[in-house]
Amino acid sequence: MPDIRSRKADHLDLCSTDQVAFRGKSTLLEEVQLVHDALPELDIEAIDLSTTVADKTLRGPLVIAAMTGGIDRAEAVNKGLASVAQELGLAFGFGSMRPLLQNGIRLGYEVRDVAPDAVLLGNLGVVQARDASDQQLVDLVGTTGVDALCIHLNPAQEVVQDGGDTDFRGGLDTFQRVVELLDVPIIAKETGCGLSRRVGKALVRRGVRWVDTGGAGGTSWVGVETLRARAATERLGELYWDWGIPTAASVLQLQGLGLGIIATGGVSSGLDIARALALGASAGGMARPFLKAWNAGGQAGALQAARELLHEVRVAMLLSGCPDVPSMQKAHRLLGPNLERWEPA
Repeated sequence: MPDIRSRKADHLDLCSTDQVAFRGKSTLLEEVQLVHDALPELDIEAIDLSTTVADKTLRGPLVIAAMTGGIDRAEAVNKGLASVAQELGLAFGFGSMRPLLQNGIRLGYEVRDVAPDAVLLGNLGVVQARDASDQQLVDLVGTTGVDALCIHLNPAQEVVQDGGDTDFRGGLDTFQRVVELLDVPIIAKETGCGLSRRVGKALVRRGVRWVDTGGAGGTSWVGVETLRARAATERLGELYWDWGIPTAASVLQLQGLGLGIIATGGVSSGLDIARALALGASAGGMARPFLKAWNAGGQAGALQAARELLHEVRVAMLLSGCPDVPSMQKAHRLLGPNLERWEPA
């Protein structure tokens, strides 16, 4: 128990800084050029930002993405950010719920008292889901009152992490099992290395209908573990620090498979969210910018950051001539050469 708590504390500290960012790889969202509409015939205040995530309606295409849980500091952070999601009609994601599943640690995982209507996304690693009993998984969802459960995929982080998981067999069977077992949507979520088209097709065959790209270009979780345990993993971590599929490329790869897509991984502005929508995503998510806003200004700072992001999305939609999210998803866009080569044939 002490080890998992110290790891979660380390993650919070490191992700509050820029030293864990990808070094030579971007999200490629900058290679999505939206086409300017000089005659949009729109009132910016009438633009409809509502969208659907995990079969629930959000008032804006923004997910406050998974960050933390299981330690004292997580209690205030998660309740504060969940309150922001409640006020603005957004989605909020827990960090890994492994401490709750394996050790019964509830810190940071009970926020319904401050966010009774917000869309809450649970989060558990595929290895932990594989090894958990049916009753444990049912209880995990019931205890936290989440609207969907993210099953996260992080093989790159685990193999670099000192003492991390190395056996990832049974992942697809695990997805089919939890889809059939639980009465909430299941979201397949990467944590910084992106999802490919091959993986997307395999998930669809197992009944998954929602994915979270968790693409490369934002926080490198290989980098996080390298900084946490240099002596054991420095060479391996340095070698694979920039491993992964860029976020924009992952959204492109997943097009046309019947999947709802949340674009996370280095999303840093409302314009980035609009670009992701134009690639086919239903929403964009971010974690580190909200953690930094929280550290700088508490709940009020995080609320202001969320409002600014939503306004930036509105501006992008106005300037693209799009009155709502479905029209933004079909907006004309031009792709740069590094991104275009990821587009499925």
